[in-house]
Amino acid sequence: MSQHTTTQGSNHFAFATVTSLFFMWGFISCMNDLLIPKFKAEFELSQFQANLVQSFFFGAYCLVSLAYFLISAAKGDPINKIGYKNGLIIGLILTAGACMVFVPAANTASYPLFLVALCLLGSGVTLIQIAANPYISILGPESSASSRLNLSQGLNSLGYVLTPLIGGALIFQSATGEGGLDTVKAPYVGLAVILLAIAIAIKFIKLPTFRQEGHVEAGIKVFRHKHFAWGMAAIFFYVGAEVTVGSILVNYLEKIMNFTEEQGVKYLSFYWGGLMIGRLMGAISLSGLQQAKKFPMMVVAALVSIFIIFLSAKGKSDLTVGEIWPYFITVVLSFVFFRLGRALPGRMVGLFAIVATVLSLLAMTTSGEFALWSIVGIGLFNSIMWSNIFTLSIRGLGEDTSQGSSLLVMMICGGALLPLIQGGLMDFFGVRASLSIVLISYLYLAYFGFVGSKIGRESEDEQTA
Repeated sequence: MSQHTTTQGSNHFAFATVTSLFFMWGFISCMNDLLIPKFKAEFELSQFQANLVQSFFFGAYCLVSLAYFLISAAKGDPINKIGYKNGLIIGLILTAGACMVFVPAANTASYPLFLVALCLLGSGVTLIQIAANPYISILGPESSASSRLNLSQGLNSLGYVLTPLIGGALIFQSATGEGGLDTVKAPYVGLAVILLAIAIAIKFIKLPTFRQEGHVEAGIKVFRHKHFAWGMAAIFFYVGAEVTVGSILVNYLEKIMNFTEEQGVKYLSFYWGGLMIGRLMGAISLSGLQQAKKFPMMVVAALVSIFIIFLSAKGKSDLTVGEIWPYFITVVLSFVFFRLGRALPGRMVGLFAIVATVLSLLAMTTSGEFALWSIVGIGLFNSIMWSNIFTLSIRGLGEDTSQGSSLLVMMICGGALLPLIQGGLMDFFGVRASLSIVLISYLYLAYFGFVGSKIGRESEDEQTA
């Protein structure tokens, strides 16, 4: 890659600008978790039918990424030709336009049109991700790429944390469901305005540019890197498991805890907030800071994050700190595994996957508060997965980086397929048995972390981030 405008200050500004987009697509993605129970009630859908929300949204990731990959194979990598900045602008404009389709969908009370809007929305977010993830990775030394991506993903998780508070207040305006589908319009019109404003801002600011040196060649070259193929499957299972748990959480708590929708929604903040806590701690753990400074900074990051999550979840309810003490235990447990991981990306993926496996088993077999905090706690141990899997998978790809990024983003289709499988299992076998698909996913992720991420590498240099 060649870099233009490479000053340290410009890199910091570029990092801050692009990281703001991570927040936006986090907010947009978490809105799906609110739409599922909303549409299920309004359109009287089965769980399988309701989970089509995720299938159309994340299915777009697969279609757009596949199209990107085929274009890059036939004509050369588009991002290398148009630049990361233009790729981000195109993605933002498409995403904003998709948000506006929610207005006619609500006016006509058409579930199929909502699904079309979600497919378009996912397409726009896909383009943003294809450009943003590798851009963050190359905005500095390769050795700290996981740390930068963890930090960006932390802000992505903040979008997830605030969605139940902001989106939930707008979509579930009352316990009786008054307002119907009209309540869906306001948050998406607001998102469209914000996204267009960001696109205009990016158009007129100067960002560092990265392009492959020399002629951008066509061809499928990325599969010459064996570890990359294992990473593709890891992205599939990770995103599929993460989205499945988020999609089912409200309905799971309705059945296991007898919660109302409004009660269940507030625990989405704790689930997705766990990703924010872990990602911020992961950014610190994987950074180049002195070891003595890492632990206190991780503690501060965790406490501040929990405070934000608590305020978001509390909203207008009477939730107290005493009610969430099991959440503190999962956070303390994550500190232990961060320590055991020793800032080695592959090992951390493996260890966190093992804990997520255990929590999945507990969610399938226990009841009451134990079941509640087991399924919510999975979010914390999902936290470092994306950034570490992504950087482990693209490390060493060189000129194949953007092509590899498009394929990794394509594997986000796990978020389209696994919730659909889970919904079918739930309709036939119940909510507990349906979590078996999540269990299988984390078992594979443990394998990838300890074994698959090393296959095909000449050394273990990738574990020294």
